[in-house]
Amino acid sequence: MTQLAAPARAAAPQSLSPQTALDRLTMFGWRGGLAAILAGLVLSFVLFGYWVVYFRNADMDFMVIYNALVMNDGKPQAFFDHPAYLTILSLKSWFRLLHTAGLLKAWTLSAIPPASDVAAFDAAMTGAVRAGRVLALLIALACVAIFAFLTRLIVRDWRVALLATLAFALSGGVAVHSRILRSELIAAMPVIFALMILIVMSRRASALRPFALALAAALCVIGLENKVQAILLIGALPVLILPFGSEASRSVAFWDQGSGWAAAFVAMSAAAAAVWMAFPLVTVGFDRALLDAAQLRPILFNGFGHYQAAIMLLILSCMITYARIWRISAAETVASMAAVIAGAALALMLLDVDYDSRNVIAIFNPLEKMLTFADASTSDAAHAASPGATLLMLLQGLGSVLARYTFVLRSSARPTVFLTWLIVPGLIVAWRRGERLLVLQALLLLLAAIGIDTLGVRRGLKTEYFIFTDPLIILAGAILLDRITEIGSHRFALPIGYALIALHIAIGQAEPVKYATKRTGPESICEWHGYYMPLLQLPWCPPSKT
Repeated sequence: MTQLAAPARAAAPQSLSPQTALDRLTMFGWRGGLAAILAGLVLSFVLFGYWVVYFRNADMDFMVIYNALVMNDGKPQAFFDHPAYLTILSLKSWFRLLHTAGLLKAWTLSAIPPASDVAAFDAAMTGAVRAGRVLALLIALACVAIFAFLTRLIVRDWRVALLATLAFALSGGVAVHSRILRSELIAAMPVIFALMILIVMSRRASALRPFALALAAALCVIGLENKVQAILLIGALPVLILPFGSEASRSVAFWDQGSGWAAAFVAMSAAAAAVWMAFPLVTVGFDRALLDAAQLRPILFNGFGHYQAAIMLLILSCMITYARIWRISAAETVASMAAVIAGAALALMLLDVDYDSRNVIAIFNPLEKMLTFADASTSDAAHAASPGATLLMLLQGLGSVLARYTFVLRSSARPTVFLTWLIVPGLIVAWRRGERLLVLQALLLLLAAIGIDTLGVRRGLKTEYFIFTDPLIILAGAILLDRITEIGSHRFALPIGYALIALHIAIGQAEPVKYATKRTGPESICEWHGYYMPLLQLPWCPPSKT
């Protein structure tokens, strides 16, 4: 009887395991889900972006568009505050491309009718602004797609990667930057992509790993070239990557042989050549006469270049520390350091595409440039006028950030904060399970977001700034969810998942809907348009005195 029963049990069909919450939340699959996310962004753009009156987001749509029009007329760039260098260059080229294809008439400043002809002026500016908005959407779509691809390489479960992509696509930062022309998206995302590339490559030993570090360094410089605020994210990156190694990170045999040192020598030669080519930019960036003319005040020791050297030292120190922890060979470490220098130096050469010393000065002195727009208390704190006041300012900023993360104490159009409500319990669960390295990885990402937001409070921590830290929070949640697999089978997982998606849609789209449904007149920009747009008169502003 027993012998007959055993085969019968073996032949019986196995019961199918019930679908987890992750299965139901990603019912369209990887490709279908990603296509649905991108289609949703396009739909939101059409409903609450493209058709909005052209003057609704004049700050800073008009600044960027004006510079593109002026430069297409053969005149020099006029805006250098962020400095928004790549945003302006990309829009300039986009306008030229559309004009060549016969899709845009108002592609130069001379093609804009005078303000006295209000109807013609409105039509021309509407065409230019809508063209710029389409470019903003395309850049945002590309960023979401790249984020999805890199996230899938970081986590093991494609369902987790898709949910992380959904959270990013529905975040407040993407909602804003997918329909207006600002400098933050092209500044933040290259640095975020650099971090993600480093996380991927830290877990996969390869003879080509130094090339990935060169790409990451170049992306960091590219981000800085578009907005100086990226320096905060760049400064955190070397520390963030330290715990992401593994046993698989150890150098491959190539680096333990003579060929490894030969490759290191080639990398050092490439770095020397790249530095030689970029050195004229370095001399301009720290030219004291130009710095004084730009009214930049030194932060440390009455001189420039000190904290920049400290950041470089931090990067090299973290690379050495990483090599010691995860058993990276000396040859690969040297080659990687050289690759980082080469990648950064080559990316600086982008400044020569449309050279202006004011862009160079801003990028080489990002903190000094940021402080030119700070209030008096922030400026005094940065220049160490009162250490006590500095500490108090930071504590006040931290308190404001933590209140915003609760959403209850201080609400905002930032649905990503709801993820922190799950990340903190996830950290506790992972700690109790003994996954200390996982806790360190997620905790560092979360702390970096809190730290950067704390400094951003001094500028109001506007919705546009969320793009710098939302990806860090999302990545922290993704790596926790990827490892704590039992969450997907919890009875509350599905309703919580649906609630988070609903909150992301409702809160993330709040700002776009608000701007699309406003019925007030032109944005009040007359106080600055004469300075930022001296050659463009606006119909609703008094004539410029310049």
